[in-house]
Amino acid sequence: MTTFDQLIQQVAVNDSNKNFSFPADWCQGRTAFGGISAAMLICAMSKKIKDQRRLLSLSTNFVGPLEPGISFDIDIEVLREGKSATQLLAKITQNGQVCVVAQGCYAMKRDSQIEVAITKECGLSPVQPERVLPYQEGIMPAFFQHVALNPQQGALPFSNATSSHLGGWMKFKAAPDTAMNEMHVTALTDAWPPTLLQKFSKPAPASSMSWYIEFIDEINLDADSWLGFEAITHHSANGYGLEDANIWSQDGKLLAISRQTVAVFE
Repeated sequence: MTTFDQLIQQVAVNDSNKNFSFPADWCQGRTAFGGISAAMLICAMSKKIKDQRRLLSLSTNFVGPLEPGISFDIDIEVLREGKSATQLLAKITQNGQVCVVAQGCYAMKRDSQIEVAITKECGLSPVQPERVLPYQEGIMPAFFQHVALNPQQGALPFSNATSSHLGGWMKFKAAPDTAMNEMHVTALTDAWPPTLLQKFSKPAPASSMSWYIEFIDEINLDADSWLGFEAITHHSANGYGLEDANIWSQDGKLLAISRQTVAVFE
């Protein structure tokens, strides 16, 4: 199977940003797993960064399906490049249709006397490798072949649960070839199902419409690290839900904050 790093590498070495593809085992239903398409856009945008600016935030909209085995292109536009920050717009197009749009903000560190300490704490128990969800073909999305999840908070999808929070640990089954960075964290963060799926009493679709993720600091973690994920649902009504998540390192450091708008279909 094609690994995450192999998919990202094809973007890293392709200067034209044309004629990419991915296999069906990276799908979520009929479209690409959102985490992999967002990570590809980060890689393409990062090639436009000329100095030590790091990724501060990524805003992604999933416009339409990105299908496996069919060629697609990535287009990057530098919206503005200032003394310390760069704003970029990235698009994935396939068969003449826009599939994914993302805006990235990269910035350099600047001297400042204003500091506010992080007060949030990870509420997860230590990783329990023996309780990692096994892949079940035909029941789980195909991309689950590549991702290990150790759920600890909330319930499984379609279990008619009363809870609307979700949490646990995550990692790639095939450890990356290099240290984990923002691209790996982005992909893994999107591996969890929407928090609302556990409240369904029977299988039904849900789709991420918009996704915003902010990175607390530059990420450089051991390739085989577990990442913590804790999400809560702020609101759900009229077929749309809003959820927030904190992403943690295995030693309890806050790495990123994520927010999604999810469409649910009953």
